[in-house]
Amino acid sequence: MAMRRFYDQPVFRNPWADFEKMRREFDTLFRNLGSEVERGGGTVFPALNVSEDEHNIYVRAEVPGVAAADLEVAVEGDTLTIKGERRRFEVGEAGKVACHRREIDSGRFSRALSLPTRVDTEQVTATGKNGILLITLPKAEEVKPRRIAIKAE
Repeated sequence: MAMRRFYDQPVFRNPWADFEKMRREFDTLFRNLGSEVERGGGTVFPALNVSEDEHNIYVRAEVPGVAAADLEVAVEGDTLTIKGERRRFEVGEAGKVACHRREIDSGRFSRALSLPTRVDTEQVTATGKNGILLITLPKAEEVKPRRIAIKAE
């Protein structure tokens, strides 16, 4: 029985294999990007919860690490806008610290939200506690449900 060494084997290398691998990697990349946007993660900041009761609309926004002085809340028509800036937190002197992982984004952000009903813009309040911004938007009087009395004849 003749022994053949591994490196003596003839090598056939597909010249298109690298392109196929690259195509698969791009497919995976774009498939994952689409799912991030659909889940509401990735590029959407701040994350919001919107709820309402009979008198108010409540918007809760997660803004950890953002000071109240760096936030701006505005209501124009039926659009609520939250703008702000999350500053980069650095430990130690600039240039002397090696960063091994950076997952917390920093910089300016803006988020606009269409409100489900008209609101009284003069009575809007916003409070922040533990990284949660709570915006209370009282509904306009004309959209609140009214009880109409029935007269008996």
